[in-house]
Amino acid sequence: MTKRALLSVSDKTGIVDFARTLVDMGWELVSTGGTQKALSEAGIAVISVEDVTKFPECFSGRVKTMHPMITGGLLYRRDDPEHEKTAQELGIQPIDLVVVNLYPFEETAADPSKTRAELIEQIDIGGPTMLRSAAKNSAHVTVICDPNDYAPVLADMVEHGGNTSLEMRETLATKVFLRTASYDSAIVAALSGQEHTGLMLTSRTDLRYGENPHQWGAFYDLNGQPRTWRVVQEEKQMSYLNILDADGAWNLVCEFPEPTAACIKHANPSGVGTDDDIAEAFQKSYDADRLSAFGVIIALNRECPAAVVQKIIDQKIFAELLIAPSYSEEAIELLKKRPKLRVLEADMPAEGEERATFRTALGGMLVQDEDRKVVTHDDLKVVTETQPTKEQITDLLFAWKVVKHAKSNAIVFAKDNVTVGIGCGQTSRVDSTLIAVRRAGERAQGAVMASDAFFPFPDSVEEAVKNGIAAIIQPGGSIRDDEVIAKANELKIPMIFTGIRGFRH
Repeated sequence: MTKRALLSVSDKTGIVDFARTLVDMGWELVSTGGTQKALSEAGIAVISVEDVTKFPECFSGRVKTMHPMITGGLLYRRDDPEHEKTAQELGIQPIDLVVVNLYPFEETAADPSKTRAELIEQIDIGGPTMLRSAAKNSAHVTVICDPNDYAPVLADMVEHGGNTSLEMRETLATKVFLRTASYDSAIVAALSGQEHTGLMLTSRTDLRYGENPHQWGAFYDLNGQPRTWRVVQEEKQMSYLNILDADGAWNLVCEFPEPTAACIKHANPSGVGTDDDIAEAFQKSYDADRLSAFGVIIALNRECPAAVVQKIIDQKIFAELLIAPSYSEEAIELLKKRPKLRVLEADMPAEGEERATFRTALGGMLVQDEDRKVVTHDDLKVVTETQPTKEQITDLLFAWKVVKHAKSNAIVFAKDNVTVGIGCGQTSRVDSTLIAVRRAGERAQGAVMASDAFFPFPDSVEEAVKNGIAAIIQPGGSIRDDEVIAKANELKIPMIFTGIRGFRH
């Protein structure tokens, strides 16, 4: 009997070439709607679903494929004599391959202008039914839900005499159940107004190891959403910490509209610099703390030019990973001289984009929205007698953007849009201040200071000013604010409150 394939896709990428190859291999094609039209216009012979079911499409296309001639052809077991007998009695012809990708619900849900009614119309019913039916019967039926699988399936067919292997069918079936679960999860999230997050992990990528070499690690995509980063160069497989640090570095540089570079160690910034030229911004970020920038993660918020790569090579900088929105052709050629440097390309976040963050805790999941709050000049409240200069305000806002990306208790010293000392991850704020003082040395003279949370005591202010700090920005909100402000007035330095805390744990 001629093998039959059912093709019904919303994403028509590659479907014509795939269908033509199936026909060349002797397959009979069944299709519906836009897919049938695309195949027919390409000169490919195709049978309509209506000719199979002997029943017309109805209810504005809501009912097309939900019919025993379709679901029966997918679900009946070819190795069960009773099933075979029933199929023959009912005239149900087997469907041996199904290609379906679902209505683009996630894309529709991402558009805030869409109404609930429009969302509901993008909920696919027949598609998941066909996918799950075929996946359940993967012992006999091949199911494809991703255009990227066309080539592997055809190669598997060639290798196995026109049929797919059981291993291939089982792999594809598992992918289908992940996809439909993710799809349903996205529907729940959208229709409940994010009351339910719809967390679903898909598309596993194995990593070199976890946090330590004796731990395994993997990266999963979330809810079937498109991956926002791509590997440009990876001779050395990435580890768990490479991904974690790259995320921290990328989020930091994306805070800045100006060309900005950051060097990250253990999820904390060691140096951040802004300049009109991204290569100079990188140099400033590296010079801010060369001692810490060993085995560093480098992030740029502009295209990486050859000049940055040349600086890495010339200064023999040991970098684990470089991440940027794009790379010049010259930079890519130069990177080949450093094949062990992992290189990623990432998408800049869309303006106003809202994302949730997830963290496991106590056997459950903590969920919050990402901290995308941008503190501007209008948010600032000068609480001291001494007023900050225009230049100091510029540096204070720069330091504030950096401090919210360092682990609490975080202190950042900065001058001329470059960090000069960073202290973070300590159990007391004054300890973080002392670390920033030590890192900065003489560069603290005339610099500004940012604190991610209020000062519980005036001691950090005293230490900072004693070492040259000329202005301070902090959230405020301590029961001892009056004491802290009084100390700043006594020392004759300006202090600004943001009213916003920037904790990061």
